[in-house]
Amino acid sequence: MGEYLNLEAVLDAVVDKDPRYQRAAYLFVQRALHYYRERYGGHGDAGHLKGEELLRGVRELALAEFGPMSRNVLNHWGVHRGEDVGEIVYNLIAAGLMTKTDEDQKEDFGGIMDFGESLDAEASW
Repeated sequence: MGEYLNLEAVLDAVVDKDPRYQRAAYLFVQRALHYYRERYGGHGDAGHLKGEELLRGVRELALAEFGPMSRNVLNHWGVHRGEDVGEIVYNLIAAGLMTKTDEDQKEDFGGIMDFGESLDAEASW
C-alpha cells in the first residue's frame, strides 16, 4: 500500500505543478501506454513507444472506454491535441513515473493528432 500512497503523492505534486491537466488525464495516459503495449507491443526490450504510437493508444482506449463521449471526456481533462499528451508525458518523466530514450523529444507529439477531429471522425454512432 505504501507504493500506492507514494504514487498518489507524486501525482498530487505533478498536478499542483501543472494544473492544466486533471489527475485523470495523467492516469489515462499511463493506461493508454499499457493498453498499446499489450495490443501491439513496443520497440526494443523495454517495449518503448514512439509519440505517435502513444497517441494512437490514447485515441483507441478513449473510444473503447468512452465511445461517443471520448472527445468530451478528454477535453474535460484538458487533453485536446497530441501536444497535450506530450506535456503530460514529459511531466510524468520529470516526476520519475515514465522514462524516455535519448531520441525522444516533446516535439514528437506535435502536429500529429487533434483529438476533436480524430474522435469526431470515428464517431459514427
